[in-house]
Amino acid sequence: MRDPGPAFRRIPSIDELLKTPLAIEATDRFGRPALLEALRHCVEEVRGAAASGRMAVPNADAIVASAIASLQRASQPKVRPVFNLTGTVLHTNLGRAQIAEAAIEAATAAMREALALEFDLATGKRGERDNLVRDLLCELTGAEDATVVNNNAGAVLLALNTLGRGKEAVISRGELIEIGGAFRMPDIMARAGTKLVEVGTTNRTHEKDYTAALGPKTGLVLKVHTSNYRVEGFTKSVSGKALADITRAQNVPLLNDLGSGTLVDLARYGLSHEQTVREAVAEGADLVTFSGDKLLGGPQAGFIIGRRELIARLNKNPMKRALRVDKVRLAAIEATLQLYRDPDRLAERLPTIRLLARKRDDIAAQAARLLPALSAAVGLGYVATVVDCASQIGSGALPQETLPSAGIAIRAAGPRASGRALITLAAAFRGLDKPVIGRIEEQALVLDLRCLEDEAGFVRNLAGLQLRERA
Repeated sequence: MRDPGPAFRRIPSIDELLKTPLAIEATDRFGRPALLEALRHCVEEVRGAAASGRMAVPNADAIVASAIASLQRASQPKVRPVFNLTGTVLHTNLGRAQIAEAAIEAATAAMREALALEFDLATGKRGERDNLVRDLLCELTGAEDATVVNNNAGAVLLALNTLGRGKEAVISRGELIEIGGAFRMPDIMARAGTKLVEVGTTNRTHEKDYTAALGPKTGLVLKVHTSNYRVEGFTKSVSGKALADITRAQNVPLLNDLGSGTLVDLARYGLSHEQTVREAVAEGADLVTFSGDKLLGGPQAGFIIGRRELIARLNKNPMKRALRVDKVRLAAIEATLQLYRDPDRLAERLPTIRLLARKRDDIAAQAARLLPALSAAVGLGYVATVVDCASQIGSGALPQETLPSAGIAIRAAGPRASGRALITLAAAFRGLDKPVIGRIEEQALVLDLRCLEDEAGFVRNLAGLQLRERA
């Protein structure tokens, strides 16, 4: 083994490296402590490589550049925007609803300045933060009162704990759902301190099943929207209206958990009708819970609306403070709800509705425009074609509903035609400055374009794709 002494002597000292113009500029950008640590790490790597004879000793600028590159990688945000080309509009793993510009502006203002969060401007006294959105929620749903927490799971937990703690909660066996992240309704009910009472069977539950289960120990009846699955065939369920009649006769509160929840009839946008929150209230539910970041198209939140005396009980529960919403989300929620006061322009202003309402022919025309750019970006080893797609709403909303869409399918060609080539391709798209997320199906990487609105930005982004094949 050769003596590494001469090579070691050529390695610049940390002091020398810090005096280079590159390092001086990097100090202003990253700070001296971070740069110093990165330089020490790079010098140790150079020493190791020099000792083994794997490489020549780089000059000072090259070492500093390597340190800067490591700092840039470390400082890259982990919460990064992506192009959602999965075909799922409300993709749970990709942040669900895109927020309307009006809500973004309101949230930005709330972050930048002091605001009347729990301060009554009319009286000059302490106020309630729920008051910022209570009137809007009541107006849009027809409910007597409303409150808001951090998500719909929190809304259900708060309602169950308030009305059912130490008592029984009656629910149809066919509605004991599990949603993403192993969230199971029986587990939430147990954590809320209420005793689960199942009625009916998986596929059939009758009015008499509920009537027989109600008694002096009943705290509430829970109806849950089976948002992420459907039971078909020999089935029977009890409508919200019929269930409200049963519970009202027994003086037992009815909680209707709509899950996703919508404030408008989706049929006007070409989708199947999904029960609206207003319809659930009109059926007679005492409380209704639903999400803010799904079909409603706002930030993450859980809404509870219904009878005034029950909402008051929820607000007195100490758990409410642990579940409350911060000022930034409240500002975005208010701005989002304001958009629903003008339903004729909702699709123009609310991204969720706009994306769901996009026509297949418009998306196909976009795919045709983008095909040459994508073909050039992936190179000779792949073949890109325009294909029909079936988009999904996502987040448990209308699980059997698909939306006619279009996109581009990219397949490996020639000797590269393998599953490994597609995995490599998908990884390369995820490695772009703004990652592109598609789906692999039928031996192709499919990019469903339903959610692509920044067409020019997408094309610019393709310049960084590292899969170009040369002839």
